[in-house]
Amino acid sequence: MMMLGSLIEKTFGRSLRQSAFDATRLGRAAIALPAPNGLTVPAACAAVLVDRSGHSRRLAAGARIAVHDGESAWCVHPGPYACELLPFAGAPELGLRVSFAIDASDPRATHQRFDLYLASEAACSVELAAFTDQLQNTLQRELAQGILDLPPCTTLEEWHAFRSGFNQLMYTRFGITVDDCVPVDLGATRDYAATLQARHAAQQQAASEVAAPAAAVQEAALPEAFVPACEDARALRRLFLELPALMCATRMAVLPGDGARFRQQQEMLRRLDLVCLSVGTMPALALAAPGQPLAQDEQVRRARHSRRAAAALDEAWALLARLKIAGEGPLDELFEEGERVVANLENETAARRLASVPLDEEPA
Repeated sequence: MMMLGSLIEKTFGRSLRQSAFDATRLGRAAIALPAPNGLTVPAACAAVLVDRSGHSRRLAAGARIAVHDGESAWCVHPGPYACELLPFAGAPELGLRVSFAIDASDPRATHQRFDLYLASEAACSVELAAFTDQLQNTLQRELAQGILDLPPCTTLEEWHAFRSGFNQLMYTRFGITVDDCVPVDLGATRDYAATLQARHAAQQQAASEVAAPAAAVQEAALPEAFVPACEDARALRRLFLELPALMCATRMAVLPGDGARFRQQQEMLRRLDLVCLSVGTMPALALAAPGQPLAQDEQVRRARHSRRAAAALDEAWALLARLKIAGEGPLDELFEEGERVVANLENETAARRLASVPLDEEPA
């Protein structure tokens, strides 16, 4: 019987594995799907294989996926994809209809940006709806902070400035190329009352998390979406994999031939390198010291610092996008912003290492 089972696996195993993979969702509802070993890459797709250290390689359509030890594989359809984004949370009737595609491999880059996204942020499949939410959140944050500008009655010059910043932001942060972006009226398709209700519920949930006394915080009392171990692992993985790529891209950014500006850049890179070292030697979430368990409320605190550090990482990618198109523009402002972002990364990763913090020193 065992010999028969082995023969069946040898003869039909590949086809059985491939038949369980639904490639029809790619290019429609899904951008990337986990791929089984032995799969032949479907037409119009590519395979991305990522090892434990975050290094990736790509296979073209028609190639057979042979996963090495410790590697994860995805099938990726480059698109194009269409979605609708809300630039302003308070105006759900005003939207942008965006068409984008996954960027092709850049032979000059050590890390392909979308491949890095898969390695650091994609736990399983990359669904178009969830990916659209990430694009929208990134756009809304940049507009809310005044980094991108999309004023009412936008002039042609203002629109071109917005498109330039938006295109570079999407490429730098997610590795996608925006093919088209046009304003659209979504008033007939959006339920504003339902949107306000969902937003109010989210605000109440966030308020209950912040208001809970630190000494009384238990994992069962936290909002369902916040599980300290998962949040901490997700954030630290992003920091561990993305910070070296961010530093490499920052180092390659073309700046004016100014010695003082070069020294500023090198100092920023030196500090980021120390943050990388801190992340790479981060203590386990559940341990205060070797063999000494950490209290649950302190684990929650640590996870929150990890999450804040990941938020600072998002700001660093957005800053890099601005730096790439700044030319000889407002570099003083950009480096001042860089000081703030790097300081946030330093402070949050340093606080994540601590086994305890006095309650009056813990930020809200």
